[in-house]
Amino acid sequence: MTMSLVVRDGERFGIVASSSSPAVAARVTHLRPGVGAATSQNITDPTLGTDLLDGLADHGDAERALAGVTGAGRNAKTIEYRQLTVLGRCGPGFAHSGARTLGTYASATADGAVAAGNMLSGKHIPGVLLDAYAAASGELEERLLAALKAAVAAGGEEGPVHSAGLAVVADVDWRVTDLRVDWADDPVDRLGELLDVWLPQRDDYVRRGLDPASAPSYGVPGDL
Repeated sequence: MTMSLVVRDGERFGIVASSSSPAVAARVTHLRPGVGAATSQNITDPTLGTDLLDGLADHGDAERALAGVTGAGRNAKTIEYRQLTVLGRCGPGFAHSGARTLGTYASATADGAVAAGNMLSGKHIPGVLLDAYAAASGELEERLLAALKAAVAAGGEEGPVHSAGLAVVADVDWRVTDLRVDWADDPVDRLGELLDVWLPQRDDYVRRGLDPASAPSYGVPGDL
């Protein structure tokens, strides 16, 4: 039903995700510049992603942030339905898969990365995400997309995928990349097409936010 990869690249954090459900990135991806990144998936409670980032902002410890969300407390009755990942400013990522996570599920962690999925074709898929990301080159967004494509090629999710998204935060207070395909028969390919359009313009749009007088215009009337 959902697979995701969360990574840290210097001061940047990125997430790529896909799902058989619509609008996966709107519900699953959680990033905060200078703090970290998290996913909340399976039978999704998006507030858990915010809670994980709040924990990271408070103390910076990803393992502690995950324990704070999955331990005794207001989530105790529902946490067995949740699959979560979290990654902070240093160290490895951490993952939780509750006992009621759907289908074949798995997670894998590394320094600066964590991958997880449910309703997978096999438990190897999170490892494929990590390995393909580590082997890829180019911009962070391109490496994230390469990892997702490799996971799909290795079997991906058990059923057809209909949505995909990719988001990155850097050194400004907004997502420098936030691309979504909310419903399509080929969302991963379409996400790649969006990235081809977006990536050459990404830094210009950051400059527009910081210093509009020096930012380039694309020559479109009323261009924003």
